[in-house]
Amino acid sequence: MTTENETFIWQTEQFADIRILRYRVDGFENLSLSQKYMVWHLFQAALAGRDIIYDQNYKYNLLIRNVLELILETQPKEETSADFQNFESYVKQFWFSNGLHHHYSTDKLVPNFSKAFFYEAFQQIHEDHLPLKPGQKKSELLEFIAEQLFNPEIAPKRVQQEDGRDLIKDSACNFYENVLQQEAEAFYASKINPDPERPVSWGLNSKLVKQNQQLKELIYKSDGRYGKAIRKIVIQLEKARQYAENELQREIICKLIDFYETGDLALFDAYSILWVKDINSTIDFVNGFIEVYGDPLGYHGAWQSVVSMRDEEASKRFSQISSLASWFEENSPIDPDHKRADVAGVSYKVIKVIVEAGDNAPSSPIGVNLPNADWIRSEHGSKSVSLGNIEDAYEMSSKTNGSLEAFFLPDQQERIKKHGSIASKLHTGLHEVIGHGSGKLMPGVATPKETLKSYSNTIEEARADLVALYYITDPKMVETGLCESEEVGKAEYDGFMVNGLMRQLVRVELGKSLEESHMRNRQLIASWVFEKGKSENVVEKISINDTSFIRINDYQKLRQLFGELLKEIQRIKSEGDYVAARYLVESYGVKVDFVLHTEILNRWNQLGIAPFAGFIQPKLSVEKKDGRIVDVLVSYPDDFKEQMLYYSRNYSFLPVLNE
Repeated sequence: MTTENETFIWQTEQFADIRILRYRVDGFENLSLSQKYMVWHLFQAALAGRDIIYDQNYKYNLLIRNVLELILETQPKEETSADFQNFESYVKQFWFSNGLHHHYSTDKLVPNFSKAFFYEAFQQIHEDHLPLKPGQKKSELLEFIAEQLFNPEIAPKRVQQEDGRDLIKDSACNFYENVLQQEAEAFYASKINPDPERPVSWGLNSKLVKQNQQLKELIYKSDGRYGKAIRKIVIQLEKARQYAENELQREIICKLIDFYETGDLALFDAYSILWVKDINSTIDFVNGFIEVYGDPLGYHGAWQSVVSMRDEEASKRFSQISSLASWFEENSPIDPDHKRADVAGVSYKVIKVIVEAGDNAPSSPIGVNLPNADWIRSEHGSKSVSLGNIEDAYEMSSKTNGSLEAFFLPDQQERIKKHGSIASKLHTGLHEVIGHGSGKLMPGVATPKETLKSYSNTIEEARADLVALYYITDPKMVETGLCESEEVGKAEYDGFMVNGLMRQLVRVELGKSLEESHMRNRQLIASWVFEKGKSENVVEKISINDTSFIRINDYQKLRQLFGELLKEIQRIKSEGDYVAARYLVESYGVKVDFVLHTEILNRWNQLGIAPFAGFIQPKLSVEKKDGRIVDVLVSYPDDFKEQMLYYSRNYSFLPVLNE
């Protein structure tokens, strides 16, 4: 009998280094009408903020996007030239990356269409349709956009992480203006916290600028920076709260509205604390300035939104992870002084995503643990979620692409085919719930972004991954029924070591080092345990027919090594040891072996698979009867280009020209 999952088209297209996928929202039709109304408005609130991430990524992104889309829509539908096809592919990359820079490497996208084609296509746009400044000539705008696209020396890197560089000056992201790294660090170091035990997340919702030799923050709020988009978000949140499932959820929405209206970070903390407490609502959402990976110094939050519904069956299956939080903390190999005394409040659920926007789309995470403030985690706990239908889409779309056979030994292939799916989900749960929710800072130690600086994100992700790796082979996993045998943990070890030492390199241009925090984290862990286990041959690289493979010879010893590194990583975070963080990341997480990298890229290119994947979002529509909404329906578009153009036509609320 054929199932819907087997007939559903998971991948719709591939271009450049990107695969476009779809995901299902099974069970949406079973929501009550009130819940569907709420989702409808949260859906609108999510898309209303879409422009914000473009502007945060680079100050000219909205202008460039507008021109690119005008060219795309001006070209004849029958246009099939190579230049046009390459141009269309470039625009899709631009949409996928939310701007001019690659979503993962943060390097500037390189046009593979000719400059002559661009000039000719631009000239076909009627002057009245162009976003010209007062007095600006069409030719002047053309030259400006052409320079942005074709000049490699303009904004070459969105997020610069190379040691020894001025990370702000050499980053094109739009969180700073005329500010140097040393000035920004001094500015935030001088901020006085009203309550040192509960530090404010300074900079989370602002841009730091220097005007008349004075540093000041431009606050993101309804009557401030990004105000036009934020007001649209607030309108939809106000409508959504009318359909809240309970009083707590209504209070959460009200507090978020208050934060957007005032820009007061204390209100965002209050909202976050309430949000953590809401573990019973079926519908949930994130909307705000959250993750700081897009800022080289880790202060400013990228705007993002996720609207979701609880996956009751999967949540029930994995609920034991959060119920065992105290056991995990007590039995952790980290120093007792670095353990949390009380891990109550750590919740976990599996969700079905309904829509993602901003920094979460089109490229999506598979797990989230929020809030990010360590003091809130310590006092109130955290809420961890696995994006179950996103994980399913990744898995279903890659079942038969040949990558497993290309990079794993036969026994590893068999183990991963049998246990890989549950191993991945278990790792995600342990990473998000226990990893991010465990450990504590020592008294008097500042926040990681202040102590560990540009290395804080890599250290935090390594800490969470190590917690997951340490416990996934623990007998407790089998005892509690979270997995059926230790083979599940072994499958995860196989996958992690091969990925950390080899396979993830398919996402990196030959000759370049690793810069993205998650990639650095994975290589750091894999390289460190590989080196430390050499004397006992715990893990080895072998060659079969001149092809490199990774073989684990002692899984239990490998677990011990994961525990040793976890102890050190936790110490680094707890004590704010910048020197040790820098040593670990730069020694193990950055450099890439050129010969191995060449081999890995050659093997991957033979498969013809794009290394990155992201999503077309489901579409919600209302069904009316006698002018009254009687239902909200979900459908699954299959044209990435059409969806992006639709979004630009209907959800562009920020000015194209810089404010």
